[in-house]
Amino acid sequence: MVSLNAYAGTSSSRSVIKYKPSNSSKLKRSTNTSVHVAIPERDNGILSVTESTAGSTLYRPAASYLSSSKAASSVVPSEVNARPQRSESLGTLLLSCPDQKGVIAAVAQLLFGFGCNVVSSDQFSELDTNMFFQRVVFDYSECIVGPGNTAVLERAISDLANRFNMTWKICYKNKMKRIAILVSKQDHCLYDLLIRFKSGEMPNLEIPVIISNHPDLEYIADKFDLEFKCLPITDKGQKQTQELEIEKLVESYNVDFIVLARYMQIFSADFCNRHWHHTINIHHSFLPAFEGARPYHRAHERGVKIIGATAHFATSELDAGPIIEQAITRITHRDSVEDMIRKGRDLERLVLSRAVRLHLEDRVMVHGNKTIVFED
Repeated sequence: MVSLNAYAGTSSSRSVIKYKPSNSSKLKRSTNTSVHVAIPERDNGILSVTESTAGSTLYRPAASYLSSSKAASSVVPSEVNARPQRSESLGTLLLSCPDQKGVIAAVAQLLFGFGCNVVSSDQFSELDTNMFFQRVVFDYSECIVGPGNTAVLERAISDLANRFNMTWKICYKNKMKRIAILVSKQDHCLYDLLIRFKSGEMPNLEIPVIISNHPDLEYIADKFDLEFKCLPITDKGQKQTQELEIEKLVESYNVDFIVLARYMQIFSADFCNRHWHHTINIHHSFLPAFEGARPYHRAHERGVKIIGATAHFATSELDAGPIIEQAITRITHRDSVEDMIRKGRDLERLVLSRAVRLHLEDRVMVHGNKTIVFED
């Protein structure tokens, strides 16, 4: 039997509503399960949700994460049935774990238990590997421990993650993401990103620095009033030193991720191993075809009928990192190499900007050498 009990009122006076499925219900469970939803009590203002199956507790009540009774008494409960308004206090939870029953319910109940409202949820189960992936956007403006006390919520999520063998991360909309853009001499991807940035298409983005191995594009940084750092490589012996300088800049500017906007240098394996998971590269071909240099020339020689562009994470294996975004366009026998380069640059702009936006909105998860991308 499955029962849903809702308790309202003070500890001395509660009303109970029970739901029992009818005989025609198809719901069958091997064990008796009760889901208890405790409406915020006026005497302590604490909301807790607990699911018990065969005596096991799904997670600790929200009140137990508060450090003192004083903190608990200072919490003011919100109206349970109040319709949520548009809020800037939004968090995005990305999680993955072995596919199993109860994950979606447990996450939703935990967030509800802390007074959060789920704004959107998307999930995917990969049958081949028995893995589950989920992206949950939630409003924590009425979190019962206070919207400025997200560490308490994260502690509860960590406890839940231990139960389900879950890998997770949480990001907040009101925290700006800072990127370093790396370029060489070609300007089309850089211009496109900066125009989108200035026009407000990427509102939670900051660009503290543009880094290049050539001085050619400094004038673009000046136009957009952005910092430009030139780290030239005059001989192969300088490459390691230059990479160390890039890492120092990334650290000093508190950069969250790196965007290679046609940066025509191959990073060392050591650099890639440290930074690949937050480094996005744009490659001017429809990978895995024509990896490496001069893909348009090789595609022309091969007589292809489509060309493409690929945004991927920059791993130590050249142009073989997990793919984030791709696009293609048609080619005919009339197209010259120059035509293909022109058409390909349009794709490069579009694909790189899409990949950056997906990353900014926390829609990308990596699994092995593939990505799970939750589209908007």
